[in-house]
Amino acid sequence: MKKLLMIALAILLISSMFVLPVGAVGEGPNYNGNETIKNERLTSHEDLVKQIERAAERSPNMEAEVIGQSVKGRDLYLVKFGNNPDNPTILFLTQQHGNEQLVTESALNVIQKLSTNSRQNRELADQVNVFFVPRINPDGAIGDVDFDISDHIAGGTSTRANANGVDLNRDHTNLTQPENQALHYNVLQAYDIDYLVDFHHQGARSAIDGKLVSGSILYPTNEGVDPAVREMSKQLGKVMYDAVESRGWGLLARYPGGTANTIARNGLAYEYGISTLLFEMRGMSDHVNPNTILGQKSNGYLIQQGVVSMEAAIAAIADGSINEADTSFWDTLPTQYFMPQE
Repeated sequence: MKKLLMIALAILLISSMFVLPVGAVGEGPNYNGNETIKNERLTSHEDLVKQIERAAERSPNMEAEVIGQSVKGRDLYLVKFGNNPDNPTILFLTQQHGNEQLVTESALNVIQKLSTNSRQNRELADQVNVFFVPRINPDGAIGDVDFDISDHIAGGTSTRANANGVDLNRDHTNLTQPENQALHYNVLQAYDIDYLVDFHHQGARSAIDGKLVSGSILYPTNEGVDPAVREMSKQLGKVMYDAVESRGWGLLARYPGGTANTIARNGLAYEYGISTLLFEMRGMSDHVNPNTILGQKSNGYLIQQGVVSMEAAIAAIADGSINEADTSFWDTLPTQYFMPQE
């Protein structure tokens, strides 16, 4: 009887590991005036630097490089896993907007995993270069800005623009800000980058087919982008879309983006021939609009959505399977729309 009880408990424990979050990612806890926002649980700039430097020290295949400073003088980092110019290179860019923070948590998770001296990581380093620019807007990430953000719902713990009040993702043509100058001059123009995923967060009320989505994606849509570059972008989107959808707890839509080259998705594809993908996660950490932010209960599985999609992209580029990705799914991927609170 005791043996049967132990077996039953083991089965229960195993099955509980696969229980989906209530309502899955897209239906996770909204901030309705009664959800807890605990941004202090997110990684500070000081801890981000420590994590990056420790990872680089652990792995012979990883290097951390300071590429410049923010308006307020905070170091901006490039993390490089592998640096063989003969291999394809993917760059993950996070936190152009300071209040879009969970994507950086995802990047730090992947950096930590890549820093271990496992056989899989050694093989990956021989096949692909994986670069990260995590948190390109550290001043906005902690609300250290030269304008008033006291009206933000979480108290001004973070905000969209940099310290000068400039939206970095509208500055990729003029390059007026030190953060974008560092990114362009010391990364995009210094290395041969094949793929780039520009991670963001969007509002919490985007939906398709009456269901809130966990995120959205889009390739470069400017007409001047090389068609071959655009096709590779679509393939990257297919790989990351499948990785999320196959888990059963994510729901991705098509992002309704424009064609301006001032944003990274279009501008970097047009100027540098990099195949870019915009990946918007659900919800922000602080904002004046309650429709944009989530309670902290949603954080865990949104971070995991970023990890899953990043790892899928790395694997597909490393083994070349990305070149076989069927991009026809874009023809039927629904465009998200705003779904008001009931």
